[in-house]
Amino acid sequence: MTATDSNQPAATVALFISDLHLQAAHPRTTQAFFDFLQARAMQVQQLYLLGDLFEYWAGDDDLETPYNSDIAAAIRQVSASGVEVFWIAGNRDFLVGEGFARTAGLIMLPDPSVIDVAGRRLAIAHGDAQCTDDLAYMAFRAQVRQPQWQTQFLALPLAQRKAIIAGVRKESQEEQRHKTMEIMDVNAEAVSALFDATATSTLIHGHTHRPACHQMPHNHGIRTRYVLPDWEYDVKTQRGGWIAIDAAGVIRRFGHDGKEIPDDPA
Repeated sequence: MTATDSNQPAATVALFISDLHLQAAHPRTTQAFFDFLQARAMQVQQLYLLGDLFEYWAGDDDLETPYNSDIAAAIRQVSASGVEVFWIAGNRDFLVGEGFARTAGLIMLPDPSVIDVAGRRLAIAHGDAQCTDDLAYMAFRAQVRQPQWQTQFLALPLAQRKAIIAGVRKESQEEQRHKTMEIMDVNAEAVSALFDATATSTLIHGHTHRPACHQMPHNHGIRTRYVLPDWEYDVKTQRGGWIAIDAAGVIRRFGHDGKEIPDDPA
């Protein structure tokens, strides 16, 4: 954590969240997101959504679904208040397009992206592209991220797309039973390559559902990788949280209850 000259923390300027997996079947998680937007996101300058906001996204024509429309409207309220809202696609909602972006009033960013917040230059990503040990997933990712594949898929009727997605999700859940946590985590060399490519020393990402602060020596300095938590408020042991950067450039992690989590570099 970067030191500050004052005992009082500076005002938060940017918030980062990911992996909420929003769906109508999880009303408490949905309400937690609405509460977060109203109580916290409306008070900052920038909000970064780093993928898998939705459990799945079948195409922007699904905005007609009341639940999806409500989510977009809630984000629009934040952006309309003057907050810049940025989006990086996840592995569940990579089909979000310009239609959703216009409706929600957000700015779509490539994965990865380099940003400047409060004098800090850092990289942001969803994180799935760095899980290179999961060869089956990387092959699937390469296929579905092709513009031609997406055009053909989005040309199918919405109901058919949802049925296909449901089948893929079921198959993926079954495959994950046979994969080790190490395979589904980011690859160290891929992370190092991302740091090199972006010429940054700080990275924020999600996807792995393994929130942590990792510090790695590099040359004469330190590279720091912050991993965002997934959100799940519809269970007894709730999960969630966010990362905040204040005006002094201090990065802080917060849990589902809003309490700060001290950095304990892994």
